[in-house]
Amino acid sequence: MALVSADSRIAELLSELQRLLGHTQEERSRSEHNLINIQKTHERMQTENKISPYYRTKLRGLYTTAKADAEAECNILRKALDKIAEIKSLLEERRIAAKIAGIYSDAEPPRKTMRRGVLMTLLQQSAMTLPLWIGKPGDKPPPLCGAMPAAGDYVAKPGDKVAARVKAVDGDEQWILAEVVSYSHAANKYEVDDIDEEGKERHTLSRRRVIPLPQWKANPETDPEALFQREQLVLALYPQTTCFYRALIHAPPQRPQDDYSVLFEDTSYADGYSPPLNVAQRYVVACKETKKK
Repeated sequence: MALVSADSRIAELLSELQRLLGHTQEERSRSEHNLINIQKTHERMQTENKISPYYRTKLRGLYTTAKADAEAECNILRKALDKIAEIKSLLEERRIAAKIAGIYSDAEPPRKTMRRGVLMTLLQQSAMTLPLWIGKPGDKPPPLCGAMPAAGDYVAKPGDKVAARVKAVDGDEQWILAEVVSYSHAANKYEVDDIDEEGKERHTLSRRRVIPLPQWKANPETDPEALFQREQLVLALYPQTTCFYRALIHAPPQRPQDDYSVLFEDTSYADGYSPPLNVAQRYVVACKETKKK
């Protein structure tokens, strides 16, 4: 019943999203005429080689209208982004409910029967579809945006992806990509599934052994302070694996769609670090340990 209810709500939200996108196009078309007027006014001023009081007043009015048009379009787009976020949240809730009920889809079969290539594709898609945080003027990036840490009392929800420190078969400890199953407030401990061995490897871990992954990408052009900086020590997911390793930031992203360039600690190289490798913002978190000597 919960799955049917979620499907119904998702269908409603998709209709609302389509309507908002239609309004966006209408708003853009309406503002186009004003932008053309601004361009033509500037061209006339250049031809006459003067800025008369008439043109000054006219441009002030045109730019005021253009600003209002842009704000109106921006408000519609923010509402559309809210709808998309709600749809993604409902899809995730539906996935978790289906998993508990033992119902799987062709797109995401049980992890223990999933081919590795399919899992790697899903992880790449998760990184690509991580929403970009877009704040209003003056807003500060929230916790879990890029490199911003979670709030001190934050508890990851079931289904959230985290970096989890677990004991390997050989007794060594390693950081793995995991999915939260539950959290006990009484014990202050998480239950998490190894993303690579879902249902087979379940770990009970204290909070200090779990690091929530970013929930938004940080925009380097507007919020560079929300990104890890060059030579900062991090834990990064090694490409084509589900394990996090210590690394130094070689270069932070320059554009919203860019990845970090990182240098993984690797004793097989003379300087102790691998050549630069790209890792998505989704899979780079702070390392609380000290840099190796």
